[in-house]
Amino acid sequence: QVQLVESGGGLVQAGGSLRLSCAASGRTFSPYAVGWFRQAPGKEREFVASVSVMWNTNYSDLVKGRFTISRDNAKNMVYLQMNSLKPEDTAVYFCAAVQTSLTATPARRDQYNYWGQGTQVTVSS
Repeated sequence: QVQLVESGGGLVQAGGSLRLSCAASGRTFSPYAVGWFRQAPGKEREFVASVSVMWNTNYSDLVKGRFTISRDNAKNMVYLQMNSLKPEDTAVYFCAAVQTSLTATPARRDQYNYWGQGTQVTVSS
């Protein structure tokens, strides 16, 4: 069993930056692919980015070039650096984990079996 806790959300002006953190407990994070998803009010939860066990990365076209996902297995942490934020990035951001193959970077919600509670990101115009 893996427990995930997100942090780092907040209110930021358009063009600003935030770094989200996802902390894992219960088991070591290293065998798990980790993804970030987000959900805006009235919308479906959507894929943002994922990182494989072997550090391969995958990004939504909506965030490519602005967001960077990284992991620190020694600290059982995954990060999402978000730059050049836009009002449309406003959402609750969730991290998720799944034990999978070394290079897999899952992008569908149903591919993950562990989820955090989310952290709110609000970008003002």
